[in-house]
Amino acid sequence: MKLAIFGATGGIGLELVRQALDLAHEVTAVVRDASRLPAQLRDRVDVVEADVMAPDAITPAIKGRDAVLSAMGARESGPTSVHTDSVTSIIEVMNRTRCRRVLTVGASGMVADAGDGPFTRYVLKPLIVQRLLRHSFADLAESERLLRAGDLDWTIVRPSRLTNAGRTNRYRTAWDLNVRGGLITTRADVADCMLKLIGDRTSVRHVISVAS
Repeated sequence: MKLAIFGATGGIGLELVRQALDLAHEVTAVVRDASRLPAQLRDRVDVVEADVMAPDAITPAIKGRDAVLSAMGARESGPTSVHTDSVTSIIEVMNRTRCRRVLTVGASGMVADAGDGPFTRYVLKPLIVQRLLRHSFADLAESERLLRAGDLDWTIVRPSRLTNAGRTNRYRTAWDLNVRGGLITTRADVADCMLKLIGDRTSVRHVISVAS
């Protein structure tokens, strides 16, 4: 497949690029600074230096691709619109170029539901996690609302607390529900999950939670 990967120099983004290449996908890595992409990967992908917030700038990266994967993330802890603005731009270009399949990274911490244990659902998330990360979660929630409101073939992948422990090959998933006891997720597992879901039509317009 021909894939466009946004946030390609971040933790999940780099894993997406590496694993996609290992699977023989054709990868277009959209980055603000190509020098931040490891040289051994830079030579194997089509690199597009562009501001994801500028639709015209990212059009060449999306046009003709089979799927778009976004691993964009906010670096600041205060109010942010990184997710909302990037998704807005990506949606505009996908509609313009008739590219339909898009997968984005969310966060299981932003939602407390029946998939969580009682302590996590009623104490840990609402009283601690969601207060600490309220700005990022508000931005993620709005970006998800925009995806749901459109007609693209979207899938949102929500990991729990991220680590760099590597691919486990034994992660668990849950559809439209959090993973019970899923406290951590490796970035490599997130990438593996996203790449496997690209061609899974049953995952379209669903939220997939993942935990290692």
